[in-house]
Amino acid sequence: MKKIFIVLTAFLLFSCAELQQVVNSLPQTTTGGGFGISNIDIANGLRQALDKGIDKQVAKLTLKDGFYRNQLVKILLPQELQKVDKTLRDIGLGSLADEGLKAINRAAEDAVKEATPIFVNAVKQITFADAKQILLGKDDSATRYLTGKTQSQLYQKFNPVINKSFSKVGADKIWSNIITKYNTIPFTKKINPDLTDYVTQQALKGVYTMIAVEEKDIRTKFSSRTTDLLRKVFALQD
Repeated sequence: MKKIFIVLTAFLLFSCAELQQVVNSLPQTTTGGGFGISNIDIANGLRQALDKGIDKQVAKLTLKDGFYRNQLVKILLPQELQKVDKTLRDIGLGSLADEGLKAINRAAEDAVKEATPIFVNAVKQITFADAKQILLGKDDSATRYLTGKTQSQLYQKFNPVINKSFSKVGADKIWSNIITKYNTIPFTKKINPDLTDYVTQQALKGVYTMIAVEEKDIRTKFSSRTTDLLRKVFALQD
């Protein structure tokens, strides 16, 4: 029994020493305790990561073919229009179908270009009351948190911009021509889809997708942590 007690005591002392070593390795805050870094730094680090996602990734969506040639966010036709696409291609109007697909992606590109400042402002207004939980969460935790806080507001901002963009890039005329031609094909059911709502939803989805790409890079690649604050904050979740 005495030998068992000695072994257990040695084990506990070793475990405590190991635990203390881990604790001592954590950076200290100016106030002490916690994760070794202030909540303010964590919140600012997360905002910086989201801002970096907007600057680096969302900006790509505003370029020509930013949506159309990006397989992560390319806007495909809604289900009710897929039969339109197939029918047009079946009767030799594939180029018109391609033009229609490009048009809705162009509208999204144009909308993101005009709406990005709104998105940046929304990021600045976020307060991370649960900053530590977000930091130590999944690879897209900050993006999902941002989505929940801004999606409804951004939809209201994006929708009229998309509507305006349809006219600006000529998508309204292209799709009016497509629908008119389709509706004259015998034995087809006439359609009149609300493309503005659909493209708005898909444009928002694309924005959040690209921010999530950058967030994951920052979380998993040290080389993507391009500032002292990002390195300091995201070292906690490594």
